[in-house]
Amino acid sequence: MAAALVGRFRSIAGKGPGYRQVLGAGRRNCAKSFPRPSQLVSPRSVDDDSAEGTARVTLAAMFDDHTPFTRSDAVAAGISERALKGPKYTRLYRKIYISSAVRVQWMHRFVAALLLHPEGAWLSHTSAARVRRIAVPVDPHVHVSVIEAKDRRWSPGLKPHVAPPHTEVVLVDGLRVSGVVRMFVELAAVLPLVEVVVAGDSMCRRLDITADWLRAELDKSRDYWSPAARYAARFVRDGVDSPMETRTRMLLVLAGFPEPEVNVTIRDENGDVLLQFDLGYRSARVAVSYEGRQHAEIVDEWEKDVTTRRDRADDERWRVVTVVASGVYADPLHTLDRVARALRSRGVPVPRTYDPEWFRHFPGRRSVA
Repeated sequence: MAAALVGRFRSIAGKGPGYRQVLGAGRRNCAKSFPRPSQLVSPRSVDDDSAEGTARVTLAAMFDDHTPFTRSDAVAAGISERALKGPKYTRLYRKIYISSAVRVQWMHRFVAALLLHPEGAWLSHTSAARVRRIAVPVDPHVHVSVIEAKDRRWSPGLKPHVAPPHTEVVLVDGLRVSGVVRMFVELAAVLPLVEVVVAGDSMCRRLDITADWLRAELDKSRDYWSPAARYAARFVRDGVDSPMETRTRMLLVLAGFPEPEVNVTIRDENGDVLLQFDLGYRSARVAVSYEGRQHAEIVDEWEKDVTTRRDRADDERWRVVTVVASGVYADPLHTLDRVARALRSRGVPVPRTYDPEWFRHFPGRRSVA
């Protein structure tokens, strides 16, 4: 849907400071820029009534109200102000509309937000992350950045930002977004530490970058929030499969536990994979495995898989601590105690008093009680 939607409004991907066109994470895209309907022809530019009528018919034929459009586009296509205020259209932002027949999704709002701003604006912060399919918390706001404060546009549901002139802006799926490193710095400005690390792990998985590359690039950044970004990047790891694995690892690390290895793979003498764990302490043969229960229709399959893996772990003398969502969100202290007991039973030193830093990020409902 994203490509089809923004394809009609490529003018929002116009060039600006720090701009370079790319497709996805790193491939160049020479996509041609298309004008808005109101830029194709203007009735005021023709002299005779016949030509003016033809121009308006052409505009009306090309106008598509199932994608976001401006009030001026609508008027040029023959839609009255009264019609725009009626039930046929939904106002997304000030002067930006869409047909009420459309089920509005996040991509519609992203396109609408860019249409509201002057050419050269781009999506930033969590909005840029969503365009790239990076794991970030739900954010009710659309974030748009510009170079000059005068170019900001205020509207409910929008958060405009002023960015430094050197900001790198790239084209992803037809939308202008912050470059990878700048986006991570922006996330460090608006998200708590654990969620920034979740996003960083997700970036390494989805954008074909490494944690070492991210840290090296952040060392060059002088943006205001770059110190916070550099601190969060210390915890970013390659090869993490899910956000909950990151949160489980961060719970342990912030409590002062030795950092577990990510994606531990156990092979037999032939090199075939016997076991795979989300997190593990290989020398002590202690694994920490996050289990996210699947949909009800495949519960039997899920339970069988868990049982089989547990039996294999016993055969290989691995002790497995299984963690579920409630062990991270509701009662993280219980999870810490369980992992601590497992590690101590295998001779791994764990502080008797956990670093209180964990509680700031994982207060938990039961732990508070």
